[in-house]
Amino acid sequence: MSTIDTEQTTDNTDSGAPIRRLAAWDTDSLCNLAAEFETPLYVIDAQRVRENCARLLDAFPAATIRYAIKAHSGQAVLKVIRDAGIDVECASAGEVKAALAAGFNGNRIQYTAVNPPARDLDAIINWWQENKQLTITVGAADTVERLQERGFDGRLCIRVNPNVGAGHHEKVTTGANAKFGIPYERVSELATQWATEFDLVGIHAHAGSGISGEDLSSHEELVRRMGTLARTITECAGSLEFVDVGGGFGVPYRANDPPLDIHTVAERTRDALGTVDATLAIEPGRYVVADAGVLLTRVNTIKSARETTVVGVDAGMTTLLRPAMYDAYHEIENISASPTTDSMPVTIAGPICESSDIFAEGRSISAPTRGDIIAIGTAGAYGYEMASTYNARPRPAEVIYDDNTAKVARRRETRDELDVLETSSDEHSVSLSSVVSHSHSSVAPESTMSSSSTGDTPPGGESQ
Repeated sequence: MSTIDTEQTTDNTDSGAPIRRLAAWDTDSLCNLAAEFETPLYVIDAQRVRENCARLLDAFPAATIRYAIKAHSGQAVLKVIRDAGIDVECASAGEVKAALAAGFNGNRIQYTAVNPPARDLDAIINWWQENKQLTITVGAADTVERLQERGFDGRLCIRVNPNVGAGHHEKVTTGANAKFGIPYERVSELATQWATEFDLVGIHAHAGSGISGEDLSSHEELVRRMGTLARTITECAGSLEFVDVGGGFGVPYRANDPPLDIHTVAERTRDALGTVDATLAIEPGRYVVADAGVLLTRVNTIKSARETTVVGVDAGMTTLLRPAMYDAYHEIENISASPTTDSMPVTIAGPICESSDIFAEGRSISAPTRGDIIAIGTAGAYGYEMASTYNARPRPAEVIYDDNTAKVARRRETRDELDVLETSSDEHSVSLSSVVSHSHSSVAPESTMSSSSTGDTPPGGESQ
């Protein structure tokens, strides 16, 4: 825990605003945090997370709100969200484990299975035995069969593919992607069958991620179809507890882009759903944490190239993948420079041996010198979560500050820790003939390992 004074880390006039721009962060405090905890460093503001949760609760007062953990799964953040009164949606067994560890009860957890590996289902069923109110969302009839084989007969939600998608990039547009959900036209029949075998509690669909005002018509069409489907299922299979229309509510990454009017989104969502005998549910992720985080990185190289000046920094695509993965834009500032420093166009590049390891090209920032701190804004969502150890580079540290105190939420990974999974050549070996024989088998058996044998020990338990 640091004794750094973070009282002025945020501009109090920005408190409660629908979006926090990079300029609203106090640069002196951020530079102090970089000096104290080194770089690359993620910084998360707990109070901003609370403000975003409060805004959602105000806009959707009668809805069930589930935070999509994949945006940021850190324990410190999850506990803030838990205390704010928002539930969670989990896309993996690991995220369910994180939710349980953060103190969410089973009735506040929804697990959305997307082609779930056997070891995920084994772990989920193990936790369900102790948390019978946990809801499992399925996107394939095959997954239902696999759950039945494991003895599941609990709370079931059906993920629907409504053939309507939206989002900031084709790689995050899910509503019309065949990978996600059961085709809309098949759901009523399956719901009628599964209502006799499970506690059928809801239907779910998700258009995509980063939905802006321009995409709201697609979101509305998805919600409209889900309302129609809910009314049909109620007639043929009985009432539902909720209709979940996903999240994906976008935030403006560019300084001049307008923020999403979440109250307008809420009103249009309710109107599109129509009258249903069920509670509306939503699953925001990015909206809750994106503007609550920044990434700090230090300049280590300045190189004059043929057509640009390359500014090398110690963060890279292994630290923040979004620019390389989605061509995503993030605000960037040289926060070490004085207000009178002239600006210049530069290319900001990381240390990874890939041409895609670029944060910005032709971006105008205050002229940097070696050792300056560069701040990358709106980095609280899908930042640390998508970090990797490619090029054998340890993952960064993350600090969270709250009540004028900054503390390490996730410590910096070390180079030595990158080797912990390495084994000696004779530690685990099998004969080549047995491997070949097994690979020729037509269907590989599903895992029947307990959660403890897969490392998925429920929080509070001990490995056997």
